[in-house]
Amino acid sequence: MKDLHQLPDNLPVPADDGACDHLEGMSLPSQLLQTSSNSSLDLSAEKGIVVIFFYPMIGRPDSPPMVGWNEIPGARGCTPQTCSFRDSYNQLTELGAKVFGASSQALEEQNEAVARLKLPFELLNDSTFKLTESLNLPTFEYQGVKRIKRLTLVMVNGVIRKVFYPVFPSDQNVNHVISWLNEEMT
Repeated sequence: MKDLHQLPDNLPVPADDGACDHLEGMSLPSQLLQTSSNSSLDLSAEKGIVVIFFYPMIGRPDSPPMVGWNEIPGARGCTPQTCSFRDSYNQLTELGAKVFGASSQALEEQNEAVARLKLPFELLNDSTFKLTESLNLPTFEYQGVKRIKRLTLVMVNGVIRKVFYPVFPSDQNVNHVISWLNEEMT
């Protein structure tokens, strides 16, 4: 079995290609996303502080190795990032934030990850890429499948206030989010 909780050494560092420069100050469009609890959620209607981290794909320890995945800058690290948000969930909620993860990964796979990783927050499904396209979020392809690049948005009353992009290393993203919330929102 592979260890998805540890980031390997010497991963390529993603460069800031400016693909998220347009997002700060943008209002979220009204889009219904399916959640890992089999309901629907419109992020634009969420009041208060919302933290949403986008990730390419949470792997499974029993799945075959993903050839070339580690060589894609910023691709590896979905499990460590998700677990770091899980482990800091109470701290984030104490700061007034609601937390969501989001990807284009199949909903069944997201549901499996929620159960296996014991996540206290919902994963949102954008397999239709409606939200991704309406926000013009950066994507990449791996083995012919489109994936959302890793980024994190902090929204207040449906308006994007902060963008973390590129995110590297993925397991440190939550610390940057918490620092920003402490500086800007308290």
